[in-house]
Amino acid sequence: MTASRTAAASQTGDEDFASLLDTYLGADTSFAGSVISGLVLRIEGDVAVVDVGLKSEGRIPLKEFAPAGGTAEIHAGDRIDIFVERYEDRDGSIMLSREKARREEAWVVLEKSHEANERVNGVIFGRVKGGFTVDLGGAVAFLPGSQVDIRPVRDVGPLMGSPQPFQILKMDRARGNIVVSRRAVLEESRAEQRGELVKSLSEGMVLDGTVKNLTDYGAFIDLGGVDGLLHVTDIAWRRVNHPSEALTIGQPVKVQVIRFNSETQRISLGMKQLMADPWDGVAIKYPVNAKFSGRVTNITDYGAFVELEPGVEGLVHVSEMSWTKKNVHPGKIVATSQEVDVMILDVDEPKRRISLGLKQAQGNPWELFLEAHPPGSVVEGEIRNITEFGLFIGIGPEIDGMVHMSDLSWEEAGEAAMAKFEKGTVIKAKVLDVDVEKERISLGVKQLEADPAAEVLDRVSKGDVVTCIVTQVQANGIEVRVEDVLTGFIRRAELARDREEQRADRFSVGQKVEARITMVDRAARRLALTIKGKEIEEDRQAVVEYGSSDSGASLGDILGAAIRRRNQA
Repeated sequence: MTASRTAAASQTGDEDFASLLDTYLGADTSFAGSVISGLVLRIEGDVAVVDVGLKSEGRIPLKEFAPAGGTAEIHAGDRIDIFVERYEDRDGSIMLSREKARREEAWVVLEKSHEANERVNGVIFGRVKGGFTVDLGGAVAFLPGSQVDIRPVRDVGPLMGSPQPFQILKMDRARGNIVVSRRAVLEESRAEQRGELVKSLSEGMVLDGTVKNLTDYGAFIDLGGVDGLLHVTDIAWRRVNHPSEALTIGQPVKVQVIRFNSETQRISLGMKQLMADPWDGVAIKYPVNAKFSGRVTNITDYGAFVELEPGVEGLVHVSEMSWTKKNVHPGKIVATSQEVDVMILDVDEPKRRISLGLKQAQGNPWELFLEAHPPGSVVEGEIRNITEFGLFIGIGPEIDGMVHMSDLSWEEAGEAAMAKFEKGTVIKAKVLDVDVEKERISLGVKQLEADPAAEVLDRVSKGDVVTCIVTQVQANGIEVRVEDVLTGFIRRAELARDREEQRADRFSVGQKVEARITMVDRAARRLALTIKGKEIEEDRQAVVEYGSSDSGASLGDILGAAIRRRNQA
């Protein structure tokens, strides 16, 4: 047989075999590409053997019977719908698909729902780039990440594997693409709930909500379709500086409707209104002059707020913070969260105000000093400052006493005495006076020793004639020293009886003179003297002693006798 005849015979044989196969199969080939009912005969390993009424049985992998993310539940005797793909070969093996059958069924149902704008149920079972995969009863759809929820979802885990409604956004059967949205369903439900809630809202209602967002001025609460503002001042009776101190996003809360504007649909909420007002009976709980402990919650330029109990705060004005620190910022005296002792100064319950004193709870340092160091006590301290009028000595942690320049020395003048002291030196002083109201303590250094002039001051009095030594000649008079301990001054008009003799330059330093005392200033340890008065008195006494012109003696004789006696003295 030639090659051409052999090829022709072979071609003829193939055509005859195909014809015979078609004849054998008959109408079975018409089922290809369609969905038919089949009976599960048995389970062999990981496949199910299915009889679809054709000349041969089909084999379907068990995984096609499993729902998305689940396990297969198929048993012998179950009747199921099967998609006939094609005949595998000329032996009559048939290719079946349960998955495609489910998909075909699902597409038909989904297309009807999409046309009717109806929701469909599905299960999120996987993650893909940009979103998630959803099983819609056999058809796999794409759920974009932005369409999962109204708000961004940090953890989608709780949503996966559980049936929930979706809205079909787009379908393309040719490409097998379906895009769904869960957010659209939630927004629609939210709108319905919002309308029902707004209709029933009224001031005073108590509602359950969820913290949706936090801002510096408050928190937005989701009431189930509508949001309300919970201002930071209405979160609690106590001071809340930021909502995050008391609330977290997603936290369930119970709130009360404080105000509701039906036109703008703005809702103001409160949480503290559901709690007992701590200011009720506050005047009884915190009587004036009583001491309490509290926590500093806020510091301002004008004072510090102290929390006595949650929701009850009082103000310690800057003037009531310290006995000794004046014009100091409160932040340099106390710190936020510091526990302090305070005294109740005033309570105004209607205005919800309590005035507190920090220094009053600590005791007045001048009163404490007076109790411990009455006048006459001796104290020791460091010279903290030297001024033009005296010394300031530290006699306590925060208080000073002042030694006036006149109280430094009995003998030396103030400026001369001050020159002997230096800042930082520790000295002793005697307490002279404590003025609690004016917050002043007077000290003296010279009082540590007895006054050397005390004895002389006790002996002399007005009218006495004393011997003086000139210490200084001035234009308006002379300064003298009496018994070397007292200072006196004779004015120019008192230097002589005769006007022409009333000249200071007649005297010299160191010269002795006699004068009569006209005034004794015991506090200043100083005398006022007169020579003129002494001479006049002597003349008067001479007249008395030597007679008068009426007795026959001349005025010259009388004065001459007085002058001779003065010179003899």
